[in-house]
Amino acid sequence: MKRPPHIHGLRHVALKVKDLAVCEKFYVDLLGFEVEWRPDDDNVYLTSGNDNLALHRVDAVDTKVGALDHLGVILRTESDVDEWYAFLLAHNIAMDTQPKTHRDGARSFYCRDPEGNGVQMIYHPPLAG
Repeated sequence: MKRPPHIHGLRHVALKVKDLAVCEKFYVDLLGFEVEWRPDDDNVYLTSGNDNLALHRVDAVDTKVGALDHLGVILRTESDVDEWYAFLLAHNIAMDTQPKTHRDGARSFYCRDPEGNGVQMIYHPPLAG
């Protein structure tokens, strides 16, 4: 069987969150996403312009079932990584790592959103354009 056409990247991520307002504030106010659609008080769909991040309120998050490792936020330049690190650190966002340049030329760091989900802020040359 022939492989289908090459995928065009990750465009949608859905997260289960306990505190919808706090997580929405993180993604909108700090990372710059915009609200695309709010179907009800327990769900909001965000976008940075070419993707979709869904936040769904739940009473409890079972991290043993379908736990998300991290989501990646693509940055346009290598220097953006350091600027975002300083900005998020100044807003008391929990950091897992400091900025690091990888063997493939990518540069990134890992932090946590208010629910503890891993977020990688990354400049990756093939995707940065």
